[in-house]
Amino acid sequence: MTWFGAITRRAGAGAISAALMLCALQPSSAAAEETLSVGVLAYGTVNWELDVIKRHGLDTKHGVDVEVVPLANKDATSIALQSRAVDMIVTDWLWVSRQRDAGADYTFVPYSTAAGALTVHGDSDVHSLADLDGARVGVAGGALDKSWLLLRAYSKKTIGEDLADMVDPAYAAPPLLNEKFTQGELDAVLNYWNYTARLKAAGHRAIITVQELLPELGVSGKLPLIGYVFRESFAADHEDAVAGFIAASKEASSIMATSDEEWEELRSMTGAKDDETLFALRDAYREGIIEDYGPEQAEAIRQAFAIVAEWGGRDLVGNATELAPGTLWTGAF
Repeated sequence: MTWFGAITRRAGAGAISAALMLCALQPSSAAAEETLSVGVLAYGTVNWELDVIKRHGLDTKHGVDVEVVPLANKDATSIALQSRAVDMIVTDWLWVSRQRDAGADYTFVPYSTAAGALTVHGDSDVHSLADLDGARVGVAGGALDKSWLLLRAYSKKTIGEDLADMVDPAYAAPPLLNEKFTQGELDAVLNYWNYTARLKAAGHRAIITVQELLPELGVSGKLPLIGYVFRESFAADHEDAVAGFIAASKEASSIMATSDEEWEELRSMTGAKDDETLFALRDAYREGIIEDYGPEQAEAIRQAFAIVAEWGGRDLVGNATELAPGTLWTGAF
């Protein structure tokens, strides 16, 4: 089984010098590592795994030199990949499928199944979607966010009404939504998993998580929501290096899944100001770690795509009704 990754060669003067020095010191070592540049949000949670890889030297161990490239926002990451400023980014299968429909060869391997939840105040009388009639609900990611579309589809199927017609949705950035929610300006909030974990640590509760609503919609298994994305042609040209990154990532995930001490090392990076928040982030992250990826998860992605395509329409997926062929990297099985 393979997981995710891609590699590129970069040969700046400094890298060449370092490689020559390494060869001089270790004449029997393997060939110099290839460099893989990963474009990530400057304060995104993907940095946590990449930090584990670098601190433990897992990239070097597996013949890869991972270069972390912090970027300002999601648009900047996709632009960096498209302009070949980086070799890889983390995004979702929706973006990849639409790019492939337009002729690009980007491909996706899953990184995490961590998902957000619809959260209400700890003392709220709301216990189900039906109780939200007339409520003001914050939604991260905008009107076309896949979690929001899946929740609307679930609402329509289970209570016969589109949640968007029942509530007053407020679309905003995740940090602002958490702030407005804790200030009492929102009755509920559908936010990303790490912001949901922070709310849980503060005593608020989830009505339903995104993963919990999927079976009712006919989506089988846990749904990978985001993944590492790179050019398919790039992976084909660097098979050995890809395998090295995959191994490093898998080993980092194993460390994060089993070592509480590792999370103490990550405390400052998570921004957790107390143990409750750190532990909530740790547990939510661990829940999203993908231990196995195969046809069942791939089918879950295809099933979810069909649902969000129906609810999001052309603004989300163009004319597509199915996941574009090649969206899911076949080397991931």
